[in-house]
Amino acid sequence: VQLQASGGGLVQAGGSLRVSCAASGRTLSRDTLCWFRQAPGKERVFVAAINWSRGNTIYADSVKGRFTLSRDNAKNTMYLQMNNLKPEDTAVYYCAVGGNTRVVVNAKQIHYWGQGTLVTVSS
Repeated sequence: VQLQASGGGLVQAGGSLRVSCAASGRTLSRDTLCWFRQAPGKERVFVAAINWSRGNTIYADSVKGRFTLSRDNAKNTMYLQMNNLKPEDTAVYYCAVGGNTRVVVNAKQIHYWGQGTLVTVSS
């Protein structure tokens, strides 16, 4: 599976941004698609995940109520709508395949990583 993330950019605090992750190579089915993020000088951490077939989701506590995952099965694309953005959300956002939506995904569970897209939130 190849993953292509896009949609990052610069936004002011309190603003919104939507990032996308397009999958290719095969049709997604029983997969879990995830977003991780990595701020400068920090480790890569889990943000959110969605079960591709059932559509159920799980979020990190830091983004609950502000970020929303969705998917377009026909386009094999996942979206992360980010609202009420904060400067601490600034990071490179990576999409990935692996894990499940029962518990927060650990990076060691990831099978495929996409390239990142930079999100910068100014104060």
